[in-house]
Amino acid sequence: MKFVIEDGFWDIFPDARIGVAVCKGVENTYSDKAFFEDTLRSAEMKAISRLGDGNLTEKPEIKIWREAFTKFKTKKGARSSVEALLKRVVGGNQLRCINPLVDLYNSVSLKYGLPCGGEDIDKFKGDLRLGLALGEEHFIPLGDRESSPPYPGEVAYLDDEGAVCRCWNWREAERTMLTEDTKNAFLCIEIPDSSKLKDLESAVEELSQLVFENLGGCCHYFILDRNNSEYILTENEDNIRKAGMYSGSRRQNRRSQ
Repeated sequence: MKFVIEDGFWDIFPDARIGVAVCKGVENTYSDKAFFEDTLRSAEMKAISRLGDGNLTEKPEIKIWREAFTKFKTKKGARSSVEALLKRVVGGNQLRCINPLVDLYNSVSLKYGLPCGGEDIDKFKGDLRLGLALGEEHFIPLGDRESSPPYPGEVAYLDDEGAVCRCWNWREAERTMLTEDTKNAFLCIEIPDSSKLKDLESAVEELSQLVFENLGGCCHYFILDRNNSEYILTENEDNIRKAGMYSGSRRQNRRSQ
């Protein structure tokens, strides 16, 4: 099984980078929920401090995604996941705990102002792809019961069964969502150009570190670009080196319960 970024995506976003943490053998349940609540509260405070006063939509980390979403067909009102998070926090609404993996990637998203998401690797059908939808892919959004296929030419995460996440990072599918039963996770962080590459590098490494320190298992992290656009989703060290641009491996026994 591979993660592949297709040519159609690179034609629109030639300078984009996708940071990925592949986490295997994790225990995605709470042994100390207070830690995850504190992690979210800390990230919220950092986001509020970083953004300061003024119109949120004029902040660089929001503007860059607003502009990116004008370059492909999107559902009306669709916004990047990081904008949704930041609006909630700036509006005085704390994030609730969902499950440890989601809590950790939400905290990293807030801290760095980058979209983060995650899926259950064991629920993928065939390769995972980031590319342009045909417009006929099956997609049941998280929390819904009816299929809502992506538009033709919409940037989306896809597999052989349908769409995994619509409008790049806007809304994910019920089918592949992370749950407390998840053992193997695909976590991603995205930038539409290279302007925040340093932040992306720090964020994907920090996310990988947080997962293995708190949920056990093994995490590999790497960054893909146009010249390194696919990765085999295994723990093989040769595959880690093959990712090229930025990669690492962490191993640790599951923490004491």
